[in-house]
Amino acid sequence: MFDKLEIFDNKYEELSQRLCDPTVAASAEKYTDTMKQLKAIEPIALTFREYKKTKSSLEEAKEMLQEENDAELHSLIETEISDSEQKLLSLTEELKILLLPKDPNDERNVIVEIRGGAGGEEAALFAAVLYRMYSMYAVKKNWKTELMGCNETGLGGFKEISFMISGNGAYSRLKFESGVHRVQRVPETETQGRIHTSTVTVAVLPEAEDVEINIDPTDLKIDTFRSSGAGGQHINKTESAIRITHLPTGLVVECQDERSQYKNKDKAMKVLRSRLLEAEREKQQDKISGERRMQVGTGDRSERIRTYNYPQGRVTDHRIGLTLYRIDDIVNGDIDEIIDALTAAYRAEQLKENG
Repeated sequence: MFDKLEIFDNKYEELSQRLCDPTVAASAEKYTDTMKQLKAIEPIALTFREYKKTKSSLEEAKEMLQEENDAELHSLIETEISDSEQKLLSLTEELKILLLPKDPNDERNVIVEIRGGAGGEEAALFAAVLYRMYSMYAVKKNWKTELMGCNETGLGGFKEISFMISGNGAYSRLKFESGVHRVQRVPETETQGRIHTSTVTVAVLPEAEDVEINIDPTDLKIDTFRSSGAGGQHINKTESAIRITHLPTGLVVECQDERSQYKNKDKAMKVLRSRLLEAEREKQQDKISGERRMQVGTGDRSERIRTYNYPQGRVTDHRIGLTLYRIDDIVNGDIDEIIDALTAAYRAEQLKENG
């Protein structure tokens, strides 16, 4: 491990020197590429340098301990040694995590698709709750949210809704949200106060770049139709809504959120590319044996991952057995504690996989 860390440290120094090169500074392309490489390895290099500095201080303190006869100073040095040893252990664990293989999609924007499952109108209403939860989380992270398309119900719920969240590390924070979210609560339409159980399916897709997914135009069937549902005076007056069918896979994407047919088509193509990229990722994951697949990160959309129990004020993530009794904060976008716990569990699985 330490041989590998020395390589990262040397590379970091080399890249830092390269930034001072006038020919690199004069070229926007070279400068951007160098900065990108530098930022990628900076956390590893700086942590390793802190490790080496701490280790050197520890060795010096041990030497002083052997030479020092003053009892009071002797005690202070022992305390310093103990602190340095603890810090060294902490930095070692941090370096192990930093050296784990990175998910190439982590820094991407995401397209989130939420669909009502079992529960009819109540499921659609909870889909709207989850949409609000993720939107509020995006605001807390200073990310941008853009609606891609939705199918709204009369009571303000969503049969389905898709939206893009743009921001640094969006996929790394939201990738574990894919799966079935279950809600237990008394619906507003329930007169006898009975608790109903409904489900909503969430899919988190990394945004695909144009160059990654090559789509043959002849493989697409594109239909236009009039928009329906809430949306303004242009509804049902112009055929601005777009439906794209990818013939080889049968995937269908609709978008009617924009007044412009061109903008709707552009959004629909973004969703289609991301779905095709996700299908390719799932195909690669299927090659991994069931025993070695990391349980936290399967992204299986049929898996019940979380329950929101309103009467008890409880949210439980079933994958890691985490239960929090602050449902109001969570549905208002305060989901970092859940995401941090899932990330930690995933890293633990990675460390186990890597011996």
